[in-house]
Amino acid sequence: MRIIILGSAAGLPTPERNLSAVLMEVDGEQLLFDCGEGTQRQMIKARLSPCRRMKIFITHLHGDHLFGLPGLIQTMNLMNRSYPLEVYGPPGLKEFLNETTLSTMSEPVFDLSLHEASEGEVCRTRSYRVMGAWGDHSTPNMAYKVIFGESAGKFSAKKAAKLGIPEGPLRSELKAGRPVMLGDGRKVYPAEVLGKPLKGRSVVYTGDTKPTSGIIRLAEGSDLLIHEATFSSELAERAAEEGHSTAEGAARVAKEANVKRLLLTHLSARYPDPKVLEEEAKKIFNDVEVTEDFKVYELKK
Repeated sequence: MRIIILGSAAGLPTPERNLSAVLMEVDGEQLLFDCGEGTQRQMIKARLSPCRRMKIFITHLHGDHLFGLPGLIQTMNLMNRSYPLEVYGPPGLKEFLNETTLSTMSEPVFDLSLHEASEGEVCRTRSYRVMGAWGDHSTPNMAYKVIFGESAGKFSAKKAAKLGIPEGPLRSELKAGRPVMLGDGRKVYPAEVLGKPLKGRSVVYTGDTKPTSGIIRLAEGSDLLIHEATFSSELAERAAEEGHSTAEGAARVAKEANVKRLLLTHLSARYPDPKVLEEEAKKIFNDVEVTEDFKVYELKK
């Protein structure tokens, strides 16, 4: 997985930081989390094509997290996108997209499907799956976790043959971790033909939220947590009132969730030098970094 930060500012863009957007590349597919205004330009600057296979995940319906979506769709139209596009997000997203694209005559010329995200499994492919959990913000906010590289375990053709499982679809089902029924009425479970399961690697993106137990559970043991840190602890009261986190609060989430690494994003423009946020977080959690636009991170299977 390759992770590209396309926007790390909170509410107000700055000369150095665009509004919220993080793109993850998993086995040739792009997963875009949030789409602040100007995201399509950030993609072009980062040499990322808007016409590749893609899914978009919106955390919540605040402008700095989705005003870039109609513009990105229009850019895709102008670039003759042919791949279908799947967009996930909280209730109200469909109405927003319909109103903005229809009123500006920029309806997608490609297949666009909208899905209402909810807690638990949001979507799954052969390469990865995406889980969701509600945060605690001033409007419903869905945090997302991407898990890739996991496996139900190595398939044993020898064990399958011994159990009388023919080559073909039944073996494929077992490889995918699903039980099968044989022609003679016997039920075979994956554990009977699979080795030890392989744990995948995972990345969590929070959107806007106070520190919550739900996100701690979602992030448990993750390789990377990308957590908002809008304010320093000097403004902890304001952060709580507005449904945001301080850098210290984000660090406590990382520590309690036992994640390997923490990236701080969604920074208020009041911090031209974000080192104050990084230093605050490091008092709680050591492996932390304030991220920057166009910074690239990699996770291998």
